[in-house]
Amino acid sequence: MHFATLSAGVVPGVPTLDELRALKPLQQPEWPDQAALEGVIGQLRTLPPLVFAGECDDLTTSIGAVTRGESFLLQGGDCAETFDGVTADNIRAKLRVLLQMSVVLQYAASVPVVKVGRIAGQYAKPRSSGDETREGVTLPSYRGDAVNGLDFTPEARIPDPERLRGVYNAAAATLNLTRAFTTGGYADLHQVHAWNTDFVKSSPVGQKYERLATEIERALAFMRACGANSEEFRTVDFYASHEALILEYEHALTRIDSRTQQPYDVSGHLLWVGERTRQLDGAHVEFLASLSNPLGVKIGPTTTPEYIRALIDKLNPKGVEGRLTFITRMGAGKIRAALPPLLEAVRDHGSPIAWVCDPMHGNTFETPNGYKTRNFDDVVDEVQGFFDAHEQVGTWPGGLHVELTGDDVTECLGGGEELVAEDLVNRYETACDPRLNRHQSLELAFLVAERLHGARA
Repeated sequence: MHFATLSAGVVPGVPTLDELRALKPLQQPEWPDQAALEGVIGQLRTLPPLVFAGECDDLTTSIGAVTRGESFLLQGGDCAETFDGVTADNIRAKLRVLLQMSVVLQYAASVPVVKVGRIAGQYAKPRSSGDETREGVTLPSYRGDAVNGLDFTPEARIPDPERLRGVYNAAAATLNLTRAFTTGGYADLHQVHAWNTDFVKSSPVGQKYERLATEIERALAFMRACGANSEEFRTVDFYASHEALILEYEHALTRIDSRTQQPYDVSGHLLWVGERTRQLDGAHVEFLASLSNPLGVKIGPTTTPEYIRALIDKLNPKGVEGRLTFITRMGAGKIRAALPPLLEAVRDHGSPIAWVCDPMHGNTFETPNGYKTRNFDDVVDEVQGFFDAHEQVGTWPGGLHVELTGDDVTECLGGGEELVAEDLVNRYETACDPRLNRHQSLELAFLVAERLHGARA
């Protein structure tokens, strides 16, 4: 498999970068040095793909099973990746918690799980304001390591196009190690106990997971005794996703697949457009509509049935199974009223759509001691509301999209550890929004497994 060589940034079937810029895309950096930016874009156009078209097609097929109610999609990772976070320990920890969650879901709910990381590209973030003020000093907002630095200094906050080259290198390193872990034995189902050795003694949810792992090991031992020892138990398919926010980077990594002559953005397998940039006539939707990757769209509580039908017609006019995923982020107090009309509109439209719940972004608030956080009870309530809405309409609750880490951070309140606002000072490490820690992530997986079991029944 290879990709056709492109010249001068012209990708057949894809709007040019100038055409996209003419649409006045939102949430883009104000690059101070256009010549330096064009130089970086030119180099990125010559670099090898980070993912392959065939892998993107495989993910589309897998999500197609989600649209039919035959699989469940688990998508998770950092709110915003950082260059400093590209270490073996960090990558392994994120992969470990996602593998543990998928095992809980797959075994307890008896449903195949499509595993997708917010990984190897989630380096840019939209912001509600272009500026940030601290103690009377105003500087450009931090927009992720793809754009500028987190330190609150004039030098760090200047957008630097060289960082886009850093995104490519960091994503390549992350994907390289992820592929090694998922095919080299770490993801072997026989490792279910090993993933938990540092966790089981200190956590009730770790002990609950350990009991499930023992059941899985007994089942595997029985299958080995019967002569069944499938290679599928030893490796997993794991895909990378991120928000396609910075159009210069995404466009520079768009290639024509020589097998099909179709365009793919080879920066990641699944790309999504956020709540702030999903205008029907906007540059981001126009760009994504031209690609052959599986796509996601974040859907908030103000979304109308008319809009969602138009969005389907724009992004999936041929009705391809697995092409389009709607990721709801409505807030615990709004989802039960806001989601059913949208489910009904899509059902009546007839297009195969995968529905995934993001219970994080609609439940963010600031504590009196100044930390942006989320309450685990609100996260759970939104997930419950997601399942309630699907049960009401008779549609399939297809997946879960969460910001999480495999580390023992203290960023979200509640959960089995009963974290309170005063605990946030201990290990608040996120570069942007608060993430579930490993304990909370596994707790959520067990709760979702219970609802999934009921949904399948």
